[in-house]
Amino acid sequence: MQWLQAAAFTLWGAAVSRAEVIAFALALWMVFCNLRVNPLGWPLAMASSALYALLFADSRLYGEALLQLVFIAAAGWGWWQWLRGTQSDGHALQVRHLSRRGLALLLGATLTAWPLAGWLLARTTDSDVPWADAFTTVASLAGQWLLGRKYVQNWPTWLLVNVASVALFAFKGLWLTVVLYAVFAVLSAVGWLRWARMARSPQGLATAA
Repeated sequence: MQWLQAAAFTLWGAAVSRAEVIAFALALWMVFCNLRVNPLGWPLAMASSALYALLFADSRLYGEALLQLVFIAAAGWGWWQWLRGTQSDGHALQVRHLSRRGLALLLGATLTAWPLAGWLLARTTDSDVPWADAFTTVASLAGQWLLGRKYVQNWPTWLLVNVASVALFAFKGLWLTVVLYAVFAVLSAVGWLRWARMARSPQGLATAA
C-alpha cells in the first residue's frame, strides 16, 4: 500500500503517486477496449477502479471513492452482460440506441439522485465539494448502466461526466487525472461517433423499447 501511495514524480507542483500512474494507464486501455466493444475493458475497469478508490479517498473525494467500489461490482455485471446478456427480443446485446422513454426515465432518476447524494455527502463527510462530487458520482452510474447494456448514449453521458471531472480534479490538484479525463472527454466524442455508426449497421439496428 505504501509503495502505491509513494510519489512517482511531480506534475505542476503536485505529487503524482504510483497508484495514479498505474490507474491512468489501465483506464486508458479500458476506454480503447470499450471503443472496440472488447470485453477486456471490464476487468481493466475493475483494476483501475480499485486504484482510484484509494486515490480519491486520500483526496477526500468520498463520493468518487465510493463510486469506484460500485464500479468494480458494476464492471462484473457489465462483463457478464457483454458476454451473456440479451435484449428484450432474446438476441445477444448489440450496440443500439435507448428509446426516448428510457432516456427520460434515466434522466429523471439521475436528477433525483443527485441532490440526495449531495445532501448525504454534505451531512456525513468532510468533503469540500459535495455537490460536484455527487454529480459526477450519480451521472457516472447512469453512464455505466448505459455502457453495460451497449447503448450509444453512454458516450454523451461520459462526455458530460468527463468535462465535469476535469474541473473537479483540477480543483483537487490531481493533475495526471485531469489529463486522463481530458483525454477521456475526447475519446467519448470519438466513441459516440463510432458507436452511432455501429448502431446504423445491419447488425446494430435494434432500438430498445
